[in-house]
Amino acid sequence: MTPKTSSYEIEHYVADIDETPVSATDSKVSGDAPLSLWKDAWRQLRRKPTFIVSALLILFAIVVALFPQLFWNQDPTAQSTQCLLQNSNGKASGDHIMGFTAQGCDVLSRVVAGTRASLTVGLFSTLGVVVLGGIIGALAGYFGGWIDAVLARIGDIFFALPLILGALVIMQLPVFRQHRSVWTIVLILVVLGWPQVARIMRGAVVEVRNADYVTSARSLGVSSMGILMKHIIPNAMAPVIVIATISLGTFIVAESTLSYLGIGLPAEVMSWGNDISDGKDAFRSNPMPVFWPGLALSLTVLSFIMLGDALRDALDPKSRKK
Repeated sequence: MTPKTSSYEIEHYVADIDETPVSATDSKVSGDAPLSLWKDAWRQLRRKPTFIVSALLILFAIVVALFPQLFWNQDPTAQSTQCLLQNSNGKASGDHIMGFTAQGCDVLSRVVAGTRASLTVGLFSTLGVVVLGGIIGALAGYFGGWIDAVLARIGDIFFALPLILGALVIMQLPVFRQHRSVWTIVLILVVLGWPQVARIMRGAVVEVRNADYVTSARSLGVSSMGILMKHIIPNAMAPVIVIATISLGTFIVAESTLSYLGIGLPAEVMSWGNDISDGKDAFRSNPMPVFWPGLALSLTVLSFIMLGDALRDALDPKSRKK
């Protein structure tokens, strides 16, 4: 080391280049491969209590919907265990921990049985909205021009229709009123709910359509549809997944609202909305038939909202802490 002194007699030491080469100084040893967006998001999600709690609640609801016989104490659809009037408004007991409805039905069995219809409407409505809105938004964002203008105006028309109000009007049509079912509700919710997903997908596609990897694929002669399907849509799905997760809870609430008003699922189909509607008349004397399906509905919707918030924080690069 060679000492150097300034005019103020302060010694400085400068290392010889031979002792510390630049390559050794600038080198960085790291055996870790760079994480993709989804792997990085999963690493963050595992550390979030809200994600863990919401995921467990949603998993439990799915298990209840798929295997209801594991949770009810009697099959509410069987002839031998149908509602008995002598049990009307009966209190909770050892075998019937949630009591009975005014018609003498076991509340626990009906809440468990209603999980399937409510989740089916929410899941398939969300899937249909993502497919329809995703396709329309991707086409509008990638091609632009008159295609974007036409699809945007169509989306504005549907955006002007409130979800519940629009469903109320459509359900009054004879063809829908006479054929009320789970799939009828799904169809109506998909028709009215796709514009929000389409707008989000369009914005995400516009953001990534001029990326370097898209330009490289275009220069290699990849077709427009190939670029759209293989490169743009997979990299634009993150915000769509977030909004779809939150919207799933919205669709479950929409089905329950329509059923509560008497124009959703038919009375013979067990759902949380129908159970709340059936129990409202005797609410003052026996609130349990309203409380338990309402609690199941609230927890399920809250779980999907919490899951959507956790996904948004994990998938949004701007919200990450470096």
